[in-house]
Amino acid sequence: MAPAVDRPGYWGSPTSTLDWCEENYVVTFYVAEFWNTVSNLIMILSPVCGAIQVIRDGLETRYLAAFLGLSAVGMGSWCYHMTLQYEMQLLDELPMIYSSCVLVYCLYECFKHRNSYNYLLVFILILFSLIVTIVYLRWKKPLFHQVMYGLLVFILVLRSVYIITWVYPWLRSLAYTSLGLFLMGFFLWNLDTLFCDTWRGARQKMPPVLGAVTQFHAWWHVLTGLGSYLHILFCLYTRTLYLKYRPRVKFLCGIWPVILVEPSKKL
Repeated sequence: MAPAVDRPGYWGSPTSTLDWCEENYVVTFYVAEFWNTVSNLIMILSPVCGAIQVIRDGLETRYLAAFLGLSAVGMGSWCYHMTLQYEMQLLDELPMIYSSCVLVYCLYECFKHRNSYNYLLVFILILFSLIVTIVYLRWKKPLFHQVMYGLLVFILVLRSVYIITWVYPWLRSLAYTSLGLFLMGFFLWNLDTLFCDTWRGARQKMPPVLGAVTQFHAWWHVLTGLGSYLHILFCLYTRTLYLKYRPRVKFLCGIWPVILVEPSKKL
């Protein structure tokens, strides 16, 4: 998509199989794609807050793994876009598979007794992750990773549609918001990819602040990070409802949503 190196930088020439549309080493000598890097903060910090809330409310470990998995994706993506090195690309892309598998387990096991374990599903998801990892390490085609990740997202969407259609229809707004943010991010990601030359030419004529706003791959990080966070909240809300507790959504500072379980109703 983008030239190998737009300017010389601290991490040297890119070795990753993908180099995105943001011009390299323009903002700072030490970060290859500055806006694509810092936009991962929402994917790193918000699930950490979610993980802390899981611990405080005594919720199941699987949800702690789901939040921390999302944070790991954000940190891997930070390293990838900061360096554009192949090893860091793997640190971004493979955790996307692993964290999605954790969420698949959470969502498909939300109507089971507390602390029950589906070992067959665990085995299938681990096997799937291993196969994807081995194939991707040998066959370095980003399309393969994108298709495998898309398959997991499709499985999650199917389950979510079932839940909001047949079980808890009042959770539609949360599910639709999560999906809508993800689809919007996917649209902007493709817009950035397909019209890279156009956007690059336009940014050269824009003020720096406006140029930063048109870094659509960075918006992909922001929107999918928020969408994924909300999807974990949707899964957590579904689970606690099934266990006969009364979870509630609280907006920290009137903006940021979290799921709270009353102290007297701990799982």
